Amino acid sequence: MTRNQDRTDRSANRTTEYDIVVAKDGSGDYETVQAAIDAVPEQNSSETVIHIGAGRYEEKLTVPETKQNVTFDGAGPAKTVLTYDDHADMIDEDGEEIGTTGSSSCFVNGDGFTARNLTFENDAPHVAQAVAIRVDADRTVFENCRFLGWQDTLYTYGEGTRQYYTDCYIEGRVDFIFGWATAVFEGCEIFCVGDKGYVTAASTPAESNYGYVFLNCDVTGDAPPNSFYLGRPWRPHARTIFMHCYLDDHIRPAGWHNWRDPANETTATYAEYENSGPGANPRERVGWADQLTAPEAAEHASLETVFDGWNPRAELENTESHG
Repeated sequence: MTRNQDRTDRSANRTTEYDIVVAKDGSGDYETVQAAIDAVPEQNSSETVIHIGAGRYEEKLTVPETKQNVTFDGAGPAKTVLTYDDHADMIDEDGEEIGTTGSSSCFVNGDGFTARNLTFENDAPHVAQAVAIRVDADRTVFENCRFLGWQDTLYTYGEGTRQYYTDCYIEGRVDFIFGWATAVFEGCEIFCVGDKGYVTAASTPAESNYGYVFLNCDVTGDAPPNSFYLGRPWRPHARTIFMHCYLDDHIRPAGWHNWRDPANETTATYAEYENSGPGANPRERVGWADQLTAPEAAEHASLETVFDGWNPRAELENTESHG
């Protein structure tokens, strides 16, 4: 058993008052999630909690930029599933391929978004990029959520945005966590599927001090041994750190890939610190990857440092203590 399989659901005991209820059986305020989003006041400065009851909601969703501080509260990751099945090779009404962005099942553009106890899924055939959720919003929190897909599952799109994922399950094969955002994944299970692939494809801007940070995560999967890289740079200055993580035997000894461009080896920042498991092989990693020092690790473990003064972990703990 990996370290996080027996973790408790910190959000299960939270007392929540709902502003809007979505229920497929008609017992709530709305039967569709998009109708509930549309009902949120424009430019709202206070939180609007939308409870989404059990069921599979086959909708292509958008939380627009004008709908801020929206919270999705599900009945549980296995019970509330937000899903769609577009993929990048599909053709739009103008005869053009919809592309990676167009494939997204859910678009989150409003700042201050939170989701807990539900699943974001792209259920497309395994033929092309198929995004479960594209997040282009600042100060977003995902707690006890699942993200299911094959290629390009979780698109942390927004350059300069801060995104926090805690106690989540993220599944995919190729570049299934990718994008420009500064994102921290804490206590998550990263599950690799298929015969071979890449966990991350960060495109961190050159001026950003932080990209992806994985803290106390389990990198597991059903992939064969030595079949997955921890990451490859979608853009030259990709930054990805794995700290105190369990790495299973499907992680290649080399660890990291240069995306067939040796020049990326001089610009990308890939590093690890005190990982464990059969996939943790610091002596066999590529020579251009790093092992952090203790002070560097402490810096990356501080959410206030990584997120420039924002500490969503403390906010969640405060919410639970007053629940």
